[in-house]
Amino acid sequence: MPTNATKILLVEDQETAATYIAKGLREEGFVVDVAHNGPDGLHYLLTEEYSLAILDIMLPGIDGLTILETAKKANNGAAVLFLTARDGVEDRVRGLELGADDYLVKPFAFAELLARIRALLRRCSPVVTADTELTASDLTLNLLTHQAKRAGKIIELTPKEFALLQLFMRRKGEVLTRTVLAEQLWGISFDCDTNVVDVAVSRLRIKIDADAEQKLIHTQRGVGYVLKTEE
Repeated sequence: MPTNATKILLVEDQETAATYIAKGLREEGFVVDVAHNGPDGLHYLLTEEYSLAILDIMLPGIDGLTILETAKKANNGAAVLFLTARDGVEDRVRGLELGADDYLVKPFAFAELLARIRALLRRCSPVVTADTELTASDLTLNLLTHQAKRAGKIIELTPKEFALLQLFMRRKGEVLTRTVLAEQLWGISFDCDTNVVDVAVSRLRIKIDADAEQKLIHTQRGVGYVLKTEE
C-alpha cells in the first residue's frame, strides 16, 4: 500500500490509455498527476516531487528520452519507468543508459505494470510501503481495514468518501483545487457547472468535523479545499 509520499507522474499522449492507467493507479491508492505532452511532463517532473515517473518515449513536443536526460541532469530523484510501444533493443539500451529504472512495452497487462511499480518503489525507496495508517490530529485512516476514526470513534464512509479523505490526508496542508479533486477521484475534467466536488466535500466534512471542536477540512475561497491541523 503506498504512503502519503507516493506520488506518480504519468506522461502519456494517448488520452484513453492515460485515463485507464491513472484510474487503476488511483484505485490502488496512488496520487497521480497526468501530462499529455512532453513539455508539460518535463515541467511537472522538475517542479513537483514524485516517487515515480511513467514516461512514453514518443510524445508531442519533447520525447521521453529527452525528459529523462534533462531530469537526471537536474539531479531529479524520481524513479523512471518507460511505458512505450517502441520495443527495439536500441531504445531499451538508450533508456537504461540514460538512467531509466525499468522498461515495459505496450500492449501490457495492468497487473504487470502495477507489480513493476511496486518493485521499483521498494527498490528505490525502501520506506514507501511501511505506513498503513494516515493521521491528522485525532483523525486516523487505516489503509488496510479502510476504517476512519476521529478521537477513537469510528466514522462510516462510502468508498468515494474514503478515497477523498485519503487524498486530503496524503496531501495534508496542500490546497487542492476542484480540478485536481475531480481528476483524482472521478477521472474527469472539472466542469464549472458541476457541483459534484463541492457536494462530496460537504458530505465528508459533516462526517469528519461536525462534532469536533477542531475543524480539519477548510475551504480556500476561490481555490479549493485543504486538510490542515492547528499548529
